[in-house]
Amino acid sequence: MLIDIKTNPHHTTWNRLLETWQRADATDFIEGAWLFDHFYPIFGDTDGPCMEAWTTLSALTQATSRMQVGTMVNGMPYRHPALTANMAASVDIISNGRFQLGLGAGWNQQEADAYGISLGDTLKDRMDMFDEGVEVIISLLSNEETTFDGRHFTLANARNEPKGPQRPHPPIVIGGGGEKRTLRTVARYAQHWNMTPVEIDQWIHKREVLERHCEDIGRDSSEIICSILLRFDPSDPDAMVRAIHEAETAGLDKAIVNFPKDFAPDNVDVLADLVARL
Repeated sequence: MLIDIKTNPHHTTWNRLLETWQRADATDFIEGAWLFDHFYPIFGDTDGPCMEAWTTLSALTQATSRMQVGTMVNGMPYRHPALTANMAASVDIISNGRFQLGLGAGWNQQEADAYGISLGDTLKDRMDMFDEGVEVIISLLSNEETTFDGRHFTLANARNEPKGPQRPHPPIVIGGGGEKRTLRTVARYAQHWNMTPVEIDQWIHKREVLERHCEDIGRDSSEIICSILLRFDPSDPDAMVRAIHEAETAGLDKAIVNFPKDFAPDNVDVLADLVARL
C-alpha cells in the first residue's frame, strides 16, 4: 500500500512546511504530499494563521523534485472552475507532471460567510455546482476550446493554454463519501477517491456504493485509486501501525497520513521508523 502525507498549512510557518516537505521528498517510501484548501484553520483556534493553498503549493512544488503534490481537496466554490483549470495546468507544468488535482464541493460555512463566498442555497445547489465545475475543469484541461452552458457556469470558446505534461489531464482526486451524489461523480470523473477518517467497515461500505455507481455507467472500478486519511499521533506509533495494517487488509490502495496541526519536520522521521516496522 502506498503512503502519502498531509500537512495542513495552519498554525504553522512557511519554514516548517518547507522543511517537512523537503525531508519527505528525500524519503523514498513517501509517494506524495498534500495541503488543505481553507482560509481559516479548521482545527484549533480559528483565529490562528492559515496559508493559502495554491500559492503555498506552487512554492513547495519548486522546492521538491520527486513526490506527487496536490491539495486535498480544493473547494469548488472558492474559485471559478476556469481559474482552477488554468492554475492546475500551470502547476502541472511547474511540477513536471507531479501534480494531482483534488476537488471537493466545499463545506466550511464560517470562512465562506467571512469571505462572502456562496456555498449554494441548498445542498443540491452545492452538488449541482460541483458536478458542473468538475466537467468544466476536465474539458478545459483536455480540449483546445470549451463551450459550456450550465446553470452555475457559462463558458464561450474558452481556452486554457499551455496545458501540462499529463494528458489528457492531471489525475482528478475527489474527496467525500456522499452516496447519492459525490460517489456518483467519483465514478464518472475521478482517477482517485479519498475519504476522511472513518471506521474501516464504513469505508468498505462506501467503496461498495462506488463500485455500484461504476457498474451503472460501465466503468471498471479498479481504475480508481482508493485512499483514506489516517490521523497521525507521533506519541502513539503503535496506533498508526494498526491503522495502516487494517487499511491494507481492507484493500485500500493508499494511506494518506494526516500530520497533527502542530506538526514538526521530525514527524517524517517518526513515520519512517514506523513504516520500517510494517
